[in-house]
Amino acid sequence: MNKILEVFGSKVFNDAVMRERLPKEIYKSLRKTISEGKNLDVTMANVVAHAMKEWALENGATHYTHWFQPMTGITAEKHDSFIISTENGGAATSFTWRQLIKGEPDASSFPSGGLRATFEARGYTAWDPTSYAFIKDDTLCIPTVFCSYGGEVLDKKTPLLRSMEALNKQVLRITKLFGMNEVVRAVPTVGAEQEYFLVDEELYKKRKDLVFTGRTILGASAPKGQEMGDHYFGTIKPRVAAFMRDLDKELWKLGIYAKTEHNEGAPAQHELAPLFEDANTATDHNQLTMEMMKKVAKRHGLACLLHEKPFQGVNGSGKHNNWSISTNTGVNLFDPGEDPYNNLRFLLFFTAVIKGVDEYQDLLRLTTASAGNDCRLGGHEAPPAIISMCLGDDLYAVLEAIERGEKYDPKNNGKMDIGVKVLPDLPRDGTDRNRTSPFAFTGNKFEFRMPGSALSIADPNTALNAIVAEALCQFADRLEKAEDFENEVRALLKETVEKHKRILFNGNNYSEEWVKEAERRGLLNLKSTADAIGYYVAEKNIALFEKHNIFTRSEIFSRCEIEYDNYCKIKHIEALIMVEMAKKEIVPAVSAEITKLAGAAEMIKSVGGNNSVEVECVKQMSAMNVQLYKKIELLEKAMVKCDKISSNSEKAEFYRDSVIPAMDEVRKISDELEKISPDNCWPIPTYAELLFNV
Repeated sequence: MNKILEVFGSKVFNDAVMRERLPKEIYKSLRKTISEGKNLDVTMANVVAHAMKEWALENGATHYTHWFQPMTGITAEKHDSFIISTENGGAATSFTWRQLIKGEPDASSFPSGGLRATFEARGYTAWDPTSYAFIKDDTLCIPTVFCSYGGEVLDKKTPLLRSMEALNKQVLRITKLFGMNEVVRAVPTVGAEQEYFLVDEELYKKRKDLVFTGRTILGASAPKGQEMGDHYFGTIKPRVAAFMRDLDKELWKLGIYAKTEHNEGAPAQHELAPLFEDANTATDHNQLTMEMMKKVAKRHGLACLLHEKPFQGVNGSGKHNNWSISTNTGVNLFDPGEDPYNNLRFLLFFTAVIKGVDEYQDLLRLTTASAGNDCRLGGHEAPPAIISMCLGDDLYAVLEAIERGEKYDPKNNGKMDIGVKVLPDLPRDGTDRNRTSPFAFTGNKFEFRMPGSALSIADPNTALNAIVAEALCQFADRLEKAEDFENEVRALLKETVEKHKRILFNGNNYSEEWVKEAERRGLLNLKSTADAIGYYVAEKNIALFEKHNIFTRSEIFSRCEIEYDNYCKIKHIEALIMVEMAKKEIVPAVSAEITKLAGAAEMIKSVGGNNSVEVECVKQMSAMNVQLYKKIELLEKAMVKCDKISSNSEKAEFYRDSVIPAMDEVRKISDELEKISPDNCWPIPTYAELLFNV
């Protein structure tokens, strides 16, 4: 058998395992829950629990855990062994239906945004049967949702599942109108491309900023960066290739469709892309992918950096979220077909996305907002903080024809003549790729390029599902009353294009001209996380989430508070690390070098030599070191002021306006000192070492 197929899914309690181990009726019932969204029959849970335990024990598992995704953005787990005591002092193994479907972790230490007080500790995890259980580190991991004792949502999976249900409901209303009665289920499908950096682990350990924050708070650029374009898609280095092979095997065991891997634009930067899965499974698998990247990297003496901007001056890392909608009959609802102008079903779903993105651009932006992503967005390496959509010339022309009420005349014959006789004509895609666009249509899916590499994709996909569900709901409300369905669809398409075309832009999103044009169009430019978070509690966004049963008002306000708190804590840690490194490492190292140079100057002078070079170096380095220390003191004073602010929203703004600029000033002087200091005196690994040493 093919080695890939031998390994793939070997650590997953997947459909094949369930079909083999469960009684036929139990399997069918569970299958309906997974594939059609039917209610879970609790009476079958004990049979499933027993089969799951036996399978896990046979595969070396000794413990089980409810694996969940709290508001920390990473995963959480509490391990319990399968072992129980027997009357004669012996031991047996047990795993009951109650242990499968419900857990009780302490909820007081997880972010709740004020939903829970510290003394209100009880929380619950509940089995999500739509995501397969798996074995990791000899532990059976059961994907679950997480809520408080009062039922408030404390995780990222529950809202995502709710948004998927909301989208399914509205999609089915539309497909029914088009006579697709065989469609009983529609799911958003996602493929999340993951960018990351690999650096030598020993060098990584010598940098407090990388260890504590994931990025270099200080550091001058290397003589060579990415300007030659020689790393992108270049030959993969042996050490990295070995890591990638090992990573693939670990991901395949977990049923993760790791597909494409290559070098990215910056030195030491790489990318992994999976195949498409339903949004829930894709989110679970992306969390596992990030975890496995870090674990496998350590085996190879490497450190995997998932921060959005580990190194200043070279490209940061994103997570391109490719999103589409598929039916249970295998139809991709964003497939334009051969004649998109007359494909009314495609155009209706297509314009629903345009409407949703335009009306809820603030919501999409804030789901990608983070302290790390602030360092990346708008840096001529990633989309700007302005939401816009690129459709490609052909589809843009289709919409223009619809708006004008004209017949569409396709200019693209669908073929490319390469000009070499031995090469076949290549099929031409209906859209070009616009890597500067934050939200682009790429054939039969939308690529949301704004999310950062460390982000959980649950938030942007929850928002995407919600805004498109709302647009489809409004469409269905109108079309269900129509006397002439086709004419009403065409009228609706025309109105939607006219009203929301401001969000469409096929040009260069990096240009200053676009920033000005976007402002003229009335598009939002939320440059920082501090600017974006408050839009969580905009009344239209609260109304959207409440209408589709995704969040309650209190849950939305709690998430807003959690995001503010998280942003402030990250910036506080970064500022502390900068002060510590600058005071304890940079200033002393430079002082020692100044002393050394001063001694050399005196010695040269004593023998009648010309010590002008050494004297000038001492003057220059001494002046800059004094300046650095003064900048550190100003940063410390800003931090003291910030600590006195009680409101997290006001504190976030103070970090944006005062602390971050003060940090920039410290870095500027430190990096200039690094450039003029001898390599053997600089106390921390440099960019040249970190980026070119693997």
